[in-house]
Amino acid sequence: MEGKVVIVTGAGSGIGRAASLLFAEKGARVAVVDLDPAGGAETVEQIERGKGEAILIEADVSSTDQVQAMVRKTVDAFGRLDYAFNNAGVEAGLIPLDQYAEEVWDRTLSVNLTGVWLCMKYEIPEMLKTGGGAIVNASSAAGVIGVPQHYAYVASKHGVVGITKSAALEFGGQGIRVNCVCPGMIDTPMTERFVPDGARPMLEEGHALKRFGTAQEVAETVVWLCSDAASFVTGHAMLIDGGITAQ
Repeated sequence: MEGKVVIVTGAGSGIGRAASLLFAEKGARVAVVDLDPAGGAETVEQIERGKGEAILIEADVSSTDQVQAMVRKTVDAFGRLDYAFNNAGVEAGLIPLDQYAEEVWDRTLSVNLTGVWLCMKYEIPEMLKTGGGAIVNASSAAGVIGVPQHYAYVASKHGVVGITKSAALEFGGQGIRVNCVCPGMIDTPMTERFVPDGARPMLEEGHALKRFGTAQEVAETVVWLCSDAASFVTGHAMLIDGGITAQ
C-alpha cells in the first residue's frame, strides 16, 4: 500500500484506530477522521511514532458539508484517495419498541447509515479520478440478524449491507470494489458501553469461539479487503463474529 491514501472514519478508538495503524504499517497515508479530536490526535500520534504519515480531520459524518470537507482536506493533503474505511457509528442501547424515541432513531440512522452513504457519495468521485479504489463499510453481525429492542442499530446496519451491494454493482465496472464487514462482539469502548455488567460470560458463550473478538482481528480483515489480495471480492458482507450467527 506504499503511496496509497486512505480515509478512516471513527478512527479515534477501537476498530477505527486499529485499522488506521495497520493501514499506516502497510505504507498508506491515513486521514484519521473522528468527531472526538483528542482520540483522533492519539491515533495520529501512534501512527507517527511508527514512522507513518497521517492527518487529523474532525468531522461528523452525518453532515454533508463536513463529509465534503473531509474528502477535500484529504485530497489537498495527499493528492489522491485510494481506500476508505467508513467505520464511524453510534449505538442506541436496548429500548422496547413502544418506548423508542424518534430522536434516538433519527440520530442512529443519520450516523450509521446516512453517514456511510454520504462518505461513499463524496469518496467515489475522487477514486474514479485515479482509476479506481476500494471501500469497506462498517456493518455488524446485527446487519444480518435481528436483535430484540435494538431497532435503530439493526436497521442501520442492515441498510449498510444493502447500500454496499448497490454501490458494488454500480461502480465495479469502473474499478471500485465496495465491501462491508460485520463484526460480532468486539473488545472496544463501544462494546464496553453496551454490554451490561455481568453479561459478558453469557454473551461469550453464544460465540462458537467462546470469546469476544479484538479490534486487530477486524482491522486485518478491513485492510485485506482493500488490498490487491482481495481483487475479486466485491459486494460482500463479511462476518467477523466468532460464529455467533452460525447457529
